Amino acid sequence: MDEHPAQAARQKRESSIVVGMRMLKAGEVAALVSAGNTGAVVAAAIFHVGRIKGVERPALVAFIPTGKGRRPGRAGHEGASVTMLLDVGANADCKPHYLLQFAQMGSIYMERGLGVAGPRVALLNIGEEESKGSQLAQEAYALLHRSGLNFVGNIEGRDVPGGLADVIVTDGFTGNVVVKTMEGVAEALTGEMRAAFMSRWHYKLAALALRGAFGGLRQRLDWAEYGAGPLLGIDGLVFIAHGRSRAKAIKSALRVAAQAARADTLGALRDAARSVSSGTSTPASP
Repeated sequence: MDEHPAQAARQKRESSIVVGMRMLKAGEVAALVSAGNTGAVVAAAIFHVGRIKGVERPALVAFIPTGKGRRPGRAGHEGASVTMLLDVGANADCKPHYLLQFAQMGSIYMERGLGVAGPRVALLNIGEEESKGSQLAQEAYALLHRSGLNFVGNIEGRDVPGGLADVIVTDGFTGNVVVKTMEGVAEALTGEMRAAFMSRWHYKLAALALRGAFGGLRQRLDWAEYGAGPLLGIDGLVFIAHGRSRAKAIKSALRVAAQAARADTLGALRDAARSVSSGTSTPASP
C-alpha cells in the first residue's frame, strides 16, 4: 500500500495482480477479480491488458443499493434494486467526453450484464437544472443530452440511493467521496441501532421480534452482496473488490465476473466503442 501503483505495476512482474493481468491478456482466463490495491489494479490493467480501442479512460463502478427502482434481471441481483455509479476512483480529473464514455459503457453493462432494458442515465450534479454545476458538469450535460442514451438529466447527491436512475456518471474524485461517505453512514447507523436496541431489556425484546425485517434490510445494504465493481473500458473483464472483502464478498465478486463473461459484456463494449469511433453517436445496442 505504500508503493506507487504505476511503478509497482510496471516493475513487479511476478506479483499476483500482474500475473493475472497477463493471463487475462493471453485469454487463459475469462475474467480477473482482485481485492488488492485499487491503483495498482487499474495501472496493471492499463499497462498489461490495455484499453478497448476508442476508450480514453477506464472507469471504476460501484453498485449502490436503492430503496426502489428497477431490479436487474440477471442472476446475483434478484430482489435488490441497484444503481450503477461511475467513476468511483480511477480518474480524479475528467473531461466532459470522458463522462459521456462512462455513460455509454455503464448503459451497456447494465443492459447486457444485468438485464436492465433501456437503462436510465443521470449526471451527478448540485442541482437538477441544466445550467447548474461546474463547467465540467454543464459541458457533460450537453453531450449526454444529445448522445442518444436514455438520459434523464441531473441528479443530486441525496437522490443517489433513490432509484431515479440506473446509471449515474461523475468524475472519479466525486464518485469515490460519495461511495465512501455512504459506506460510513450505513455502518454508523447500523452501529447506533445495535447499541440502542441493546440498551434496555424491552428494546432487546423488540429487536428479537423485528430480527427478520432488520436482517433483510442489512442484506440489502451490505456491499458484500454485490462483491465487486467492473473496471469498464479495459480490453478484458476486470473486477475490483473491496480491500476488506471476506469470503461472502469474494464469492459474490466471482459470481458477477462469471455472469459478465457468459453474457459477452466485453464484446458489447467493444462493439459500442467501434460504433462511436466510426462516427455513430449512439453506442451499438447489445
